[in-house]
Amino acid sequence: MVERQSPLEPAPLEPELRTGSHGDFEHGIEVILSETRPGSILQLAAWRGQEKELIAGIRNVTGLTPPDGAGAGSTDGVRSVFGFAPRKFTVVDEAEGLASAFAGVVTPAVGTVTDLSHGRTAIRIAGPKAEWVLAKFFAIDFALPAFPVGAGRSTMHHDVFAQIQRTGADQFDIYVFRSFARSFWKALCHASEEVGYEVQ
Repeated sequence: MVERQSPLEPAPLEPELRTGSHGDFEHGIEVILSETRPGSILQLAAWRGQEKELIAGIRNVTGLTPPDGAGAGSTDGVRSVFGFAPRKFTVVDEAEGLASAFAGVVTPAVGTVTDLSHGRTAIRIAGPKAEWVLAKFFAIDFALPAFPVGAGRSTMHHDVFAQIQRTGADQFDIYVFRSFARSFWKALCHASEEVGYEVQ
C-alpha cells in the first residue's frame, strides 16, 4: 500500500515557495513557476509484444491515446501520458487512485504498473521564456516543432533525473525525485531571475 502525504505535512517545495514576482521583472514577467501536486504519477511498462494492449489500456482508463514510441504523448489538461522509453509510459492524473483504475486493465500478462506519486514532485514552468530557461539545464531542442505539445523527454541535469512533458505551447511539466526537488527548484528560480519570474 502506498503512503500518501498527509494534508498536514508540508509539500516538498513548501519551505522554498516564495509566491510573488522575483528577479528582473521591471519590464514584465517572462516565466511562471509553480508546483502542480498531481494526485497520481504512474510508470507503466509493457512486456515485449504487449505494447498495443498497454496503449489500449491507457486509452480505456484515461481517454488519452499515446502514440506508440518514446517521446510521443498526449494531454488534456487533467490527465497526461507520454512514452519515455520503448514500451514505457508515464501517466499523470490530477486525481488520486489512478493506480487502482489500472489494476484490472494492465494484467501481469501485459506489463507492470508502478505508483510513483509518493516519490516524485511536479514542477510547472510556463511563459514566453520557458524554453530559454530550460535550455540552460538540458541539451534538448525545446522549440515547438521539435518538442510538440504532449511530447515528453527523460533527461538529466547533473545528478537530477527529470522527465519533462510539454503541456502547452509555452508550458512544461517537470517530474523530479522528491529528494532533489528543493535543490532543483532553487536552481530553476536562479536561472529565471534575469528574465523576471513569478511563483504561484
